[in-house]
Amino acid sequence: EVQLQASGGGLVQAGGSLRLSCAASGFTFDDYAIGWFRQAPGKEREGVSCISRRRSTTYYADSVKGRFTISSDNAKNTVYLQMNGLKPEDTAVYYCGASGNLVSCVSTLHNYRGQGTLVTVSS
Repeated sequence: EVQLQASGGGLVQAGGSLRLSCAASGFTFDDYAIGWFRQAPGKEREGVSCISRRRSTTYYADSVKGRFTISSDNAKNTVYLQMNGLKPEDTAVYYCGASGNLVSCVSTLHNYRGQGTLVTVSS
């Protein structure tokens, strides 16, 4: 069974940090680009960050560039999203997804998606 389990969300004050984890199972982790996207109430889905299949290339949305860092621990089949300098506009449910390539990941076209984790940033 394919699973992508996002965790690590919570309530944090503006300027604070959180680290999200995406634990994958049920598929060959290294064969997929893994990415994070978010959705806030009343807003469109936004691709936040992706890491390529070989884990050598990363992508960040302009809105998070310089504040968020994506990384991967292939031994644990887990991708992380370190979020620093959080802003109230980062408030959303964050999801992770697996895509066949980085381009698809950036476009939030996923082969697999998991349930999300809620991030709330207070001002």
